[in-house]
Amino acid sequence: MNRTLLLISAVLLSALAGIQTAWGQKITLYMAGNQTYEYDISQLDSIVFSEGQTIPAEEIVVTVDANGNADGEHWFEKIDETNFYIDDIKYTAQSGDLVVTGYNQAFFRGAANIISVLKYRGRAMNVVKIGANAFKECQVLTSVAIPNSVTSVGEQVFRGCSSLTSVIIGNGVTSIGDYAFYGCSSLTSITIPNSVTSISKYAFEDCTSLTSVIIPESVTSIGDGVFYNCISLTSIVIPNSVTSIGKSAFSNCSSLTSITIPNCVTSIGSSAFKNCSGLTSVIIGNSVTSIGYQVFYGCSGLTSVIIPNSVTSIGYNAFYGCSGLTLINIPNSVTEIGNYAFYGCSKLTSVTIPESVTSISNYAFCNCSSLTSVTIPNSVTSIGETAFSGCSSLTSITIPNSVTSIGNYAFYHCSSLTLVTIGSSVDSIDYYAFLDCTSLTDVYCYAENVPTTSSSAFENSSISSATLHVPAGSVNAYKAKAPWNQFGSIVAIE
Repeated sequence: MNRTLLLISAVLLSALAGIQTAWGQKITLYMAGNQTYEYDISQLDSIVFSEGQTIPAEEIVVTVDANGNADGEHWFEKIDETNFYIDDIKYTAQSGDLVVTGYNQAFFRGAANIISVLKYRGRAMNVVKIGANAFKECQVLTSVAIPNSVTSVGEQVFRGCSSLTSVIIGNGVTSIGDYAFYGCSSLTSITIPNSVTSISKYAFEDCTSLTSVIIPESVTSIGDGVFYNCISLTSIVIPNSVTSIGKSAFSNCSSLTSITIPNCVTSIGSSAFKNCSGLTSVIIGNSVTSIGYQVFYGCSGLTSVIIPNSVTSIGYNAFYGCSGLTLINIPNSVTEIGNYAFYGCSKLTSVTIPESVTSISNYAFCNCSSLTSVTIPNSVTSIGETAFSGCSSLTSITIPNSVTSIGNYAFYHCSSLTLVTIGSSVDSIDYYAFLDCTSLTDVYCYAENVPTTSSSAFENSSISSATLHVPAGSVNAYKAKAPWNQFGSIVAIE
């Protein structure tokens, strides 16, 4: 075949349609230099328009004769006994089938329309795979059509193909390999066929122009980092077939506005939706058992979250920096609230911690500056360090009788806190626990034995003008120990 690329200006598209109607399948093209070519439309594999659009044939069968000549408008070149080019795409014979393994860097341009069958030397070989790295860093690749004969797309196949705008995947593909479309920054949309059951890790990472994706019901798992840093992705529908979402799967998808996690999902990987700053609402299905490390970290636009009763733990940094979150419902199934779980949720106004929780971890509600009320249940035995530090709108707190220790900086800089009630079982209060609580007027401590208390526990908290209320039989004991004896007055609880 002559290597002349068949280019047709988009303005001639309507004219072409008219020619086909009048003359059947034959068209005559007038090329540069007054050359003319007659083509049979039915034999064309694709038409590439000047804007880069491609109309692929569904299945392409190529026959090569004994002299190495390909039929139709195809071009064939033998490299060795197992490798050859068809239309500047490299194919390799493996176990009686063909695998796409590369391309002719000297001549390949534009569309990669993968053939489905090669008839060569009396044999018919199916193209069953696009091998690892086949088109990696191919900057001139603009479109890909993968036929139904292909069952797998290997690792890093189209990685870094920054000009790739269109991908058609045939119904034979069952798996998309690791990093398959990584860095395809011009790709705007992709439809994943129903044959695909798994999307491997980082398959579409850094596809920064990708706006929409349809995931079929056949997919059961979304791998780690699959859509990592797809900053233009505005919507995604996760089908009911999916049981797991990998770590960082949608991390940095800053244009994503809402997400519904279906009931079949049992696990959400760490950082799955980290820094999805445009995310405003999340519905979590009732099979999820834990919200792990940094799952919604930095989702600053998130205003509400519905956590189902299936969840038993809210992990480390789970909602860290969700500065738009105004309401959170923590169900009775939750037993653990991890470190930094709600750190910096600056619009959160109230929190009810359920009876199932036994400890409030370090920094759990730190810098929740709009928090005005907190209900801590009798099940809690310890309040971690800096747990409520920086909750500058909190006016009162009741620490239940079940709590035995209050950690370092637990209520540091709760500058609006006027009333503190400490339960009867508290036996230790660590350093700076109530540092800079400058509005304190009354502290009720029901512990009959004076808790072991750091001398700095109430530092800079204006306790010299506040009243300490303690059990009647313990008044003198509190008066004899610092820093309790620094209160303006110590009186018996009536």
